[in-house]
Amino acid sequence: MKLLTLNMQNQPKVFCWQQLSLLFTVSVSFFVCALGECFFWFNSVNVLVSDGPCACDEGWDEHGGKCYYFSTNKSSWTESRDECRAKGGDLVKIDNWCEQNFEDMFWIGLTDAVEEGRWLWLDGSPLNTSLSFWADHEPDNWTHENPDGEHCVRLGEEEGEEPLKTWYDKFCKAPNKSICEKWVKTD
Repeated sequence: MKLLTLNMQNQPKVFCWQQLSLLFTVSVSFFVCALGECFFWFNSVNVLVSDGPCACDEGWDEHGGKCYYFSTNKSSWTESRDECRAKGGDLVKIDNWCEQNFEDMFWIGLTDAVEEGRWLWLDGSPLNTSLSFWADHEPDNWTHENPDGEHCVRLGEEEGEEPLKTWYDKFCKAPNKSICEKWVKTD
């Protein structure tokens, strides 16, 4: 079964569900992440639950209508992106607090390689500064490790009093694991 919703930009979101066909309107607006699980309540959004296949490829995990692949090997940002694209996805774009909840050191699909300080997601969209998770004093474009600076972003270990602020700009050739994402297959 699949649960289809439309967000404010009318982009379809798919959520796997079990044996239910129903069209209804949700009228409460709320969002919570707790104990590693995310729950969404939408404000006056039509939600359709219908029969149909809903699956991710083997080795991928489904969450919130997307499939995620967590690499176990470390490679550069570019090599990580190539691996994601070969698997039919791309490096993860953090769209919400739940996606930010991935804990470990992983490359994500954010870079300022085109223009220093202008952070863009791989789909070309600019970083929404109201939804960013930079660690304190980041991004810093630190040049002590490499004179070219730091132009790629990875999730880092939690520190301090703000556990969600875990983005670090890093030297793109530094080896890290990565998170790939793609939409759930619906056919």
